[in-house]
Amino acid sequence: MKQFFATLLLIIGASMVSAQTADAPATAQEKPECTLTVAQLPGIAGLRLGMTIEQVLALFPGSSKEQEIVSAISDAPSRLGAVNITIKPERYESKAKFAGISNIFFAFLDGRLFRFIVGYNGVEWKNVDEFITKFSSENGLPAVEAWEARVGMETQMKTLKCAGVDVTLFASTGGAVNHANITDTATEQTLKERRAKAQEKSTQ
Repeated sequence: MKQFFATLLLIIGASMVSAQTADAPATAQEKPECTLTVAQLPGIAGLRLGMTIEQVLALFPGSSKEQEIVSAISDAPSRLGAVNITIKPERYESKAKFAGISNIFFAFLDGRLFRFIVGYNGVEWKNVDEFITKFSSENGLPAVEAWEARVGMETQMKTLKCAGVDVTLFASTGGAVNHANITDTATEQTLKERRAKAQEKSTQ
């Protein structure tokens, strides 16, 4: 679990700074453009951006009664409307639907899912391109040519930037957990702005 959260923080941090990183020199052939919107993005592991908390928890029978989850939901007003939940599918009777998935991190704003990070185990990829090829084929996403490498982590992390949606894949080494981070970037920005305003207010 510690390894999962450490990698999760790495992926979230890398996603946040990628927009601030200077673009690499242009290649002779520009990358294909992804025009998928939040509404058009295919479901991944049965999950879609914009789902309500209730819809997500319904996929894991009994999860809505767990104390940690109940507390996270009740704390939403004090967290600017944000709710973060981590679920281990193997603990629920629906686990067969999430075969090969270790953990899923969910981030909601105002009751709607705007980010989820799926942790996959059991496969050791030579590089992130192999992971992208399989992931894109299974989920109806553009091929590897449309993905942008994370500077300094070219063989491990790449992002598909679409119309308001970022999909980042991280291929770990040594057979550890691989991750897919799907984010509604507009809602993420809304949360950032709320936090900035709250911080500004607290210092006045």
